[in-house]
Formats: sequence, structure tokens, C-alpha cells
Amino acid sequence: MSQATRVPQEARTRAMRTRLLDATVELLAERGFAGTSTTLVSQRAGVSRGAQLHHFPAKNDLVVAAVEHITEARGVALKAAAGALPDGGRRTRHVLAMLAEQVTSPVFAAALELWVAARTDEQLAEAVGPLEQRIGRELHRATIELLEVDETKPGVRELVQATLDLVRGLALADIITDDAARRERILDHWAEVLERELQ
Repeated sequence: MSQATRVPQEARTRAMRTRLLDATVELLAERGFAGTSTTLVSQRAGVSRGAQLHHFPAKNDLVVAAVEHITEARGVALKAAAGALPDGGRRTRHVLAMLAEQVTSPVFAAALELWVAARTDEQLAEAVGPLEQRIGRELHRATIELLEVDETKPGVRELVQATLDLVRGLALADIITDDAARRERILDHWAEVLERELQ
């Protein structure tokens, strides 16, 4: 098979996998883990059931890969947005807004479905646990860079982790009802705390 023939096939395969992964995240966010089936994913993605099973033989393989795929894409978007952050006093508040956007997205809802399902599914927990640990480490490292702080100083690591825990908690509150106004007030106050404590 020539290179000219192989590349289009590889591109088609990548595009199909992306459609499958995007459809999985959409369904997890809309219907939850229990309501997401490989058949529904295939239908939503416009991919044959056989092709879907070839790439992802089990539902757990598919949902873990989907959350990892979308999380990585959002990480790239977060890095791109970081370049537009202002310097000065409002920078901290803008960083918090970026983090809040990261965890109030459909991706967070899809990941949350996986966390809950993994609590009682040992096989899923074995796949989700390491993924969530890696994502958590990457988000922590990105937050350190965005806030432009020195993690070796006493208390800085804990404040950054508290920030991430706070943002995730606010995102959980937003799952059931629109909690945007309260979230904005809390993040305004937390930005002042961070600016004071991280100087």
C-alpha cells in the first residue's frame, strides 16, 4: 500500500474516532453513564456498530477514552487562552474565571458521571482513577503557571489545591441549578484572598 493511499485512511480513522469520542461525551453529559450505550454512541457519531466495536470493544474503554480526549482538548484551549490573560491585579480573577469555565463545561458533567459510576464498578475505577490523578496533576501545574506563583513557598501548594477544590465544588453546585451569580461573588472574594496570600 502506498503512502498516498495510507494517509487518507489514517485521516478517516482519526476523524471517525473523534466523532465517536465527541458523541460519547455528549451522551454522558445528556443521559448519564447508565443512559449511554455503545449503540447510541454509534448512532450519534454516524459510525457503524462494527467500526465502533473495532476501536472500542467495551463501553468502559469508550467512555474513558472520550473523557481523556475531550479533557486534553480543553487543556490545549486553556493554554491558548492563558496567552490573553492580563497582567496586574485582575489577572487572578481572570484565572479563576478560566478555571470555572473548565469545570462547568459538559466535559465536567461527563467526567462526574464516570466518577459516580466508578465508585461501584471496580473495572471502571481501575481505568478512571489513574486518568483523574493525571488530569488533576496537570490542572494543578497549569494553575501554578497561570497564577505565576512559586509552589516551593510554604502554603502556596495548599492554596492552589484549595482553589481547585473550591472551583470543582462550585461546579457541582451548578449541576442541579444555575448557581452562576453566587459563583461569581465567591470567586470575586477568593481572588482577593489569593492576591493577598500569594504576594
